Amino acid sequence: MRGPIAPPQVPLAASRAEAFADLVQDSVERLERRWPQLAEIDFLVLEVPRLGGAGEGWNDESVPLGGTIAAREGQPARVVIYRRPVEIRTKGRDERAALVHEIVVEQVAELLGLTPETVDPRYGED
Repeated sequence: MRGPIAPPQVPLAASRAEAFADLVQDSVERLERRWPQLAEIDFLVLEVPRLGGAGEGWNDESVPLGGTIAAREGQPARVVIYRRPVEIRTKGRDERAALVHEIVVEQVAELLGLTPETVDPRYGED
């Protein structure tokens, strides 16, 4: 009987999308220790942002890396992280993890009406 090449917990078995979602989840878990209300927010990973209107385009500096959707009746607030634009701007897992965390902090700050430094005192440190 043949089994998988690597067990599921080994990074080799994770797709790029799964590995990226793990980075987002790690960032959220770090922040939840300080901000338990984040458990009420949905964190989503989408491949790319949609164009806002016909003929509207982006250049490298205007493509959003994340966004927020305010809570609506029966729907929790959402933070969206766009995987492909983040991957394009980073080299390697550590750099990607740092950028993902920065985006998550910025979007959470926007939802909570706080500064990023209040959400994570280490925000902006290299």
